[in-house]
Amino acid sequence: MTKIILKRGREESLRRFHPWVFSGAIAQVSGHPAEGDVVGVFAADGTFLAYGHYQVGSIAVRILSFSGEDPLKPDFWERMLLRAKAVRTAAGLTGDPQTDCYRLVHGEGDGLPGLIIDWYSGVCVMQAHSVGMFRAKAAICDALKAVYGSALKAVYDKSSGTAPFKAGLDLVDGYLYKAEGFSDDEQTVLEHGNRFLVNWTEGQKTGFFLDQRENRALVGAHARGRNVLNLFCYTGGFSVYALAAGAVHVDSVDSSRKAMDMVDRNVALNGFAPASHTGYCTDAIDFLREVPEGKYDLMIVDPPAFAKHRGVLGNALRAYQRLNAAAISKVAPGGLVFTFSCSQVVDREAFSLAVFSAAAQTGRSVRILRRLGQPADHAVNIYHPEGEYLKGLLLYVE
Repeated sequence: MTKIILKRGREESLRRFHPWVFSGAIAQVSGHPAEGDVVGVFAADGTFLAYGHYQVGSIAVRILSFSGEDPLKPDFWERMLLRAKAVRTAAGLTGDPQTDCYRLVHGEGDGLPGLIIDWYSGVCVMQAHSVGMFRAKAAICDALKAVYGSALKAVYDKSSGTAPFKAGLDLVDGYLYKAEGFSDDEQTVLEHGNRFLVNWTEGQKTGFFLDQRENRALVGAHARGRNVLNLFCYTGGFSVYALAAGAVHVDSVDSSRKAMDMVDRNVALNGFAPASHTGYCTDAIDFLREVPEGKYDLMIVDPPAFAKHRGVLGNALRAYQRLNAAAISKVAPGGLVFTFSCSQVVDREAFSLAVFSAAAQTGRSVRILRRLGQPADHAVNIYHPEGEYLKGLLLYVE
């Protein structure tokens, strides 16, 4: 096995169990590793530190084991998936008759950097974000079959948009496993008793944004009797919760025609009257600009990531400020604004400051009722705080 030998003093982050080795920390590579190989990482004095996946780039090694346990052992993936499933069981997600979808593996949060697996009522949708995880996908699929047994209907690999483009990698999405008789690319799932259609072949990410589960429930807790605007609605998760809670009317806005078609299907699937909901396939920011002041007394502002890397952080923060200023200025007196950022490089303090600046710009009195985040199945490793990517605020606007 290739040895990665670190520069003197650069092993301290690994001793604190941070799961990344940056290329600048490496003094010597003993061997000729291919991308995705499992390598051993050693301190300058020769002390073993960890095993991980090797990759060319700023993050050179993603750690899989600090214990000396060899990730190449046949049962490694099954044991890691069982550990991840135990976390979801502890969170009350695996036996809940009202919720049959959850994230099984959340990368570093579950000790498996570069791997995402979402469970949709018997279907596992997998995304590899590293060469090592992509190369291990067959072994991961076998482990999923061992963990779930006959409950597993299919495993779908959707890594073409997430795995690094490398020569020799067959980055084509497709099924790694199908149980006999399974033929669907779409599944109906339950979330807190609400029904949603999930299409993993055509939808964004793995097909549904599971990270907003608890925030959707919170919207439901506040939506009764209100006129609701759901901006950047995707397939209408927040809209369905608001309607189920007794909202007077919900308007959903997204620029994707496919997404808006799915919103209509999800509204119908849950039996809501067509008159209670209107969908608009248009740019959400343009729509908000034209909204009359006071029309809505509950708004959800959940845009896609404005910053994919630190080089555009300033522009992203200005965009969050403009968007939130528009929402705060338009919401009715006594109204609520649920506002979010899923940009990992925008930390909680920076996002809060952008929203604070937005509120000050409007001159309205604004209170923070709650600080919001991601649910337990989007686990955050305490040694990897970067995994806490979703942040939000529930605002009361006078």
